[in-house]
Parts: sequence; C-alpha cells; structure tokens
Amino acid sequence: MRMLLPPIVRRREMDRNLVEYFRHHGEAAFRRAIADFCRYYHLQRPRIEWYEYIDWGKSAGRTFEDGRIHLVHPENWKRGRIYHSERMWVQAVYHELAHYLFWTDAERKADAFTRRMVRGLRRPSRRARPAAVKPRLKLAKTPRVAAARIKATALRAQAGRSGTRRSRAVALRRGGRRKPGAQSIAPRARRSHR
Repeated sequence: MRMLLPPIVRRREMDRNLVEYFRHHGEAAFRRAIADFCRYYHLQRPRIEWYEYIDWGKSAGRTFEDGRIHLVHPENWKRGRIYHSERMWVQAVYHELAHYLFWTDAERKADAFTRRMVRGLRRPSRRARPAAVKPRLKLAKTPRVAAARIKATALRAQAGRSGTRRSRAVALRRGGRRKPGAQSIAPRARRSHR
C-alpha cells in the first residue's frame, strides 16, 4: 500500500510542535502542527475536542464520520495513563489524524501511517561503525525453517573447516564420527566379473 507522506523536514516540524504542546500546553503549537498536516493533504481542519478520558481510559482518541476528533488532553494523559510518555501521546494524535485522512480500511491504514510518520524523525547517531561487521543470520518466520537454516549454516561452516566433501567421506570411512541415523559411506563391495 503506497502512502503519500510529508517530507521529513515538515514531519520533524509537526512533531516538534506536538511535543511542545505536550510539554507546555501552548495552543499555538498544536494549531500549527494540525494546520501543517491539513495544508499538506489539502484538508479542512478537523474539530478537535479535549477530554480527560475516553472510553473509561481505554482509548487515547476517537475520530467520527463528521470530522470531529476527540483526544485526551496531555495534562490528563500524564496523570491517568499507565504509559504516559509524550511519544505515545504524539503517536496517538498521528493515529487519529490518519483516521481523519483514511476512511476505508481505517485501522490498518492508521497504524501504517503512524509508523511511517515517526520513521526517520530521530537523526542517526554519528558514531563510526566498526570496520568489519559480521553478517547476521537471516531467520525465517517459522521455527522449523529457522532451525533448518541455522543447521545448514553450521554444516557449511563445518565443511569449510574440515576440507572438501571427498576428504570428509574418507574421514568417515576411517572411523570418523557420524550422526545417529545417517547413512553409511562405506565402500561398496566389488562385484567379481566372470
């Protein structure tokens, strides 16, 4: 699913205004953030109403079909929520704005929109990476496939240490260790030709 997002500079500005509103409760910062959002998407500004709690504290916001958005005010968010971080509140605002923007398949699109709005906001650290970084194993989603990949990687590494396939077969014939249940690599009996 493709989504059109504001450029990173604009997203950082919107995020900065929302964080400022969360910390100092200055209405102008919140209005600037919402105005930037609506200007980018060519939308009318939604009517936003503030509440102490919504659904007995279960949800952070609610968006209605007529364009109204109910949000928990930051003062009440800090006081009454289990997860009362400013980042969670900002993401709740993005989530409700996404509901305002997308009406079909709204919940899945709102979650994807929230993740993409937040991605890249924090600047990467400027520490130098180590020169030689070991490659990571790519694990599959199912445990059975993941175990098979790990086993195959270990066998490849073991084969690299013990030499070629032929030398391993010779080592097994000479009394090397075998896994239980593995087929024997003993030489075949020679047939006599008459």
